[in-house]
Amino acid sequence: MDKIWRKTALKNTVVTSLEEYASKTANSLSKIEQLPNVYSFQALLKEKVSKPPQVVINPTEDLAALQYTGGTTGTAKGAMLTHMNLVSNAIAFAAWIKGTPVQETFLTALPLFHIYGMTTSMNVPISLAAKMVLLPRFDPMAALESIQKHRVTVFCGVPTMYSVLLANPDLSKFDLTSIRVCISGASPLPPQVQKKFMETTGGFLAEGYGLTEASPVTHCNPVDKTMKTVKVGSIGLPLPDTDARIFDAETGEKTLKPGETGELAVKGPQIMKGYWKKPEETANVLRDGWLYTGDIAKMDENGYFYITDRKKDLIKYKDYSVYPREIEDLLYEFPAVKLCAVVGKPDPMVGEIPKAYIVLKEGAEATEEEITEFVKEKVAPYKAIREVEFRKELPLSAAGKVLKRVLQEEERNRRV
Repeated sequence: MDKIWRKTALKNTVVTSLEEYASKTANSLSKIEQLPNVYSFQALLKEKVSKPPQVVINPTEDLAALQYTGGTTGTAKGAMLTHMNLVSNAIAFAAWIKGTPVQETFLTALPLFHIYGMTTSMNVPISLAAKMVLLPRFDPMAALESIQKHRVTVFCGVPTMYSVLLANPDLSKFDLTSIRVCISGASPLPPQVQKKFMETTGGFLAEGYGLTEASPVTHCNPVDKTMKTVKVGSIGLPLPDTDARIFDAETGEKTLKPGETGELAVKGPQIMKGYWKKPEETANVLRDGWLYTGDIAKMDENGYFYITDRKKDLIKYKDYSVYPREIEDLLYEFPAVKLCAVVGKPDPMVGEIPKAYIVLKEGAEATEEEITEFVKEKVAPYKAIREVEFRKELPLSAAGKVLKRVLQEEERNRRV
């Protein structure tokens, strides 16, 4: 810690650890506390009076958090989220999932420092006075045991979590009937995973959508355990008080009609004030009250939205645009595929070629030729995968997103 501290402008540091709460005699912080301007949180509590200071807060203007973006496609930026942003999103999401105060039990397996976990798995249950079953990290067996033991009613996760649960051979041995709502967010939910999860468990799994800059939830499929309203592949409808619109991807000024593909923009009480100390980046995404998400999407005649891909992930093969998500969704239909990611590999002749990184299910086998032929039969020639790399794992963020920028950096470094 001392070495890291020297490289920062921090003046004071307050530290704590589990030992301070688990044991009355443990004092693992003693060596750290000897450093200048380093204080124990527990010691400060004992020294100070119990009366909290009177603080006046302007909910719409005062910041509650500087929430940094995931940095999956570039440099992380600090989203300035106000108290109103966070509270309004928690209330809207709680209403959307039809949460009943005091009656719900949430499986809190998402990291709480990530905006998705903070809102859906902490702020929302707190607003409902709900029970939270906390997992230090996601482990499929621990998750299944917790759902069964504590009769969990709400589980918000990411696609990789549902994929791993499906791959667990003991899944059918657990009673998951208590779950009323399963929500998938943070990254695109492959339709094949969604269909198979609902078929295997008989439970409800809806895809939602959001981003750090929106606190984060803006869309979700309606919660209906009969599963009549679930549109596989869709992120659903905008939440209460949230507007959404599709603009042309080139200028961002023309509003597109249903069925036309462009950039998704959202507006509502959950939208950030801007990026911390980054006025240019703020001006790029906040225009006339709309937050331009950077995601390519379309809306159908019934108002349901579908994410096609991210603008930054777009692969330019010759003069064609290849959307990685379309290829990834196909790959998840291949029985042996557990996890996958498709990125553009630089190519001097055509610009970029689609390359697939694949993690196979335990005990499964597949060849590069089998994978490429499987995709080739289902897509136009320019969308075909030109290269496959099998891996034991893919680089993931703390929230379970595949870090495509890491894969792209590896490709660039190979060419140096």
